[in-house]
Amino acid sequence: MTTYKEAGVDVDAGDDAVDRIRPMVRETFTPGVLADIGAFGSFFELDLDGVEQPVLVSSIDGVGTKVKVAARAERYDTVGQDLVNHCVNDIAVCGAKPLYFLDYVGTGELDPGVAEEVVQGFATACKENECALVGGEIAEMPDVYGSDDFDLVGTIVGVVDKPKIVNGETVQPGDVLLGLPSTGIHTNGYTLARTVLFDRYDVDDTLDELGGETIGEALLRVHRSYLSAIQSLVDAGLAQGLVHVTGGGLPGNLRRVMPEGCRASVDYEAWTRPPLFDRIQRDGEVPEADMRQTFNLGIGLVAVVREADVEEARRVLEQDGESPVRIGEVTATD
Repeated sequence: MTTYKEAGVDVDAGDDAVDRIRPMVRETFTPGVLADIGAFGSFFELDLDGVEQPVLVSSIDGVGTKVKVAARAERYDTVGQDLVNHCVNDIAVCGAKPLYFLDYVGTGELDPGVAEEVVQGFATACKENECALVGGEIAEMPDVYGSDDFDLVGTIVGVVDKPKIVNGETVQPGDVLLGLPSTGIHTNGYTLARTVLFDRYDVDDTLDELGGETIGEALLRVHRSYLSAIQSLVDAGLAQGLVHVTGGGLPGNLRRVMPEGCRASVDYEAWTRPPLFDRIQRDGEVPEADMRQTFNLGIGLVAVVREADVEEARRVLEQDGESPVRIGEVTATD
């Protein structure tokens, strides 16, 4: 006789994990949430007060191999925040405000304590972004994942009033690129970063240029949310285009908001590149082109604004606690 647990799936551990996370998930509930976790579906009642032409905006993403760093450092309290903030930024740059978030956690062997830490990260970021964590899935699949492996995926849904959609259609030559700083690598480029750094250092090693942080701490810095800054620009009508700098770096992501006849010209000397990126490039002898197409290099969000609006955009962003940097401009293609 072979039981499900002997085959590799521990239902009791799953129940324990759900019991642990239920209180923290409830803390994220907003007035629109109509069902507790555990139902077959999640219910969310839309409050469209002040929204004349509501458009739902959704996105799905993961944190990639950053989970490998979390496992290596045995620290799981940040990657959940990374996932929520990444997803929030992706819809915020379209002008949307997040409504609710759902997660997927896949693992080879379920550790309820690890699941609790990860979901606590989801809950923390959802509360900070005023976004409800309405449901999710924890899947134990020993035939798919190794015993110490896990994966994270998140789906987010938000709403934007149609006249406030930001998609780059109004971008034109002469517009200015204002960059906001990242907190680190965020959630892209970890395969390259791990290959370079963990061939030379241990996760607990420190480097002078990291200011006392360990390699693991530097790599696990939380992918920040730009929601407040984005909404301030959108509400002021200053954003012609907004770019969340993820996979593809500045070149790949700026291209996504450039209409026909326009291209983004970036001055890579306009800001000081964080030392972690310099260390990766130097130790790995990584070509500059690869660095630019793989990492955010210290700029996690770009706002495209009119030249005449630059000072007002700076004022709005500085009131939000930001330190915008002029990193380039939009030019006409040949």
